[in-house]
Amino acid sequence: MRIVRILKIAGIVLGIIFTVILSYVAYVFLTYHRIEDNQKLNVYTKGKAKKQDVTLDTEYSILTYNIGFGAYSSDYSFFMDGGKYSRAYNKQAAIDNINGSIKVVKSKDTDFIFLQEVDLKATRSYGVNENEMILDAFDDISSAFAVNYDSPYLIYPILKPHGKTKSGMSTISKFPIIDSVRRSLPIDTSVYKLIDLDRCYTKSRIMVENGKYLCLYNVHLSAYTKAESIVNNQIKMLSEDIKSDLEAGNYIICGGDFNQDLLGDSPSIFHTPVMEENWAKPFPSSLLPSGIMVAYDILSEELRGMLAPSCRNADAPYNKETSFVTMVDGFLISDNVELNSIETIDNGFLYSDHNPVMMKFQLKPVK
Repeated sequence: MRIVRILKIAGIVLGIIFTVILSYVAYVFLTYHRIEDNQKLNVYTKGKAKKQDVTLDTEYSILTYNIGFGAYSSDYSFFMDGGKYSRAYNKQAAIDNINGSIKVVKSKDTDFIFLQEVDLKATRSYGVNENEMILDAFDDISSAFAVNYDSPYLIYPILKPHGKTKSGMSTISKFPIIDSVRRSLPIDTSVYKLIDLDRCYTKSRIMVENGKYLCLYNVHLSAYTKAESIVNNQIKMLSEDIKSDLEAGNYIICGGDFNQDLLGDSPSIFHTPVMEENWAKPFPSSLLPSGIMVAYDILSEELRGMLAPSCRNADAPYNKETSFVTMVDGFLISDNVELNSIETIDNGFLYSDHNPVMMKFQLKPVK
């Protein structure tokens, strides 16, 4: 009788566990959704953005920075990269890292800013509204924000789950943003879609004095996918949109975190330790439309060799001698945009697993 009772209790316990697991799996899949394509974004204005249009033959500056949701101090490692942690160390650490990133960005006083991995409310950053912190730090700006990660509560890792996340990407401008739209990119349709972001890019338009637009594309392409075709299809879609703007005579700057090696040969340039599986594949420039180029490709070999990396692998704390580094952040520009300079702001990955990249440029007159 005792054995029967034990087996009965064990069966009930196993049944409860199975029901809980099944219910959780159902919850994750039933709550999963993608944001619709062509979503019009609200443009937020704080103070007085510059009233005048962008002018020709005038030098402007733009910066792109993946701020890593405020978790990635230089001693941090991330579980999805083979590291240890799934969240920022604590709430204060998240606040300190965001404030550090803000300080870096403000010190460059650029005309335009692209930011990625900006949490609105997330378990991993202890509910800190990072976008609010960033906007509070700037005066006289126009900005647009797009959500690209709105996940259900993820219970992995078991001891300290990644949790629920609402996060996105921000475009900030000293000039008025006329309008901004969110475009949903193709993503992996396998189970990887649950851990990858709801990938997208945003297009924000700024008026130019000649009646054309400066089209600012803020991108964050896929990282955790096994299908190379996904990234290629994302670039093809992006290219089609860019092509239509270019044919209309507009000026194109597309920047952000491409999760692809924009130099094409970062391991040899940075003399970085070789990874068994390099996730940062060479960026497929051949997929870009005529008239669009990777800004780094314009540089001489000497200047390319002087660049600092923009991203580290977060499998372990950053070590200048042993960490894998690459260049996945930067800009694509149209041939009516003149590149004056581009550089990595090398702060030793102090506040994020990325370093900011800053570009100076000017718009060419229409011939």
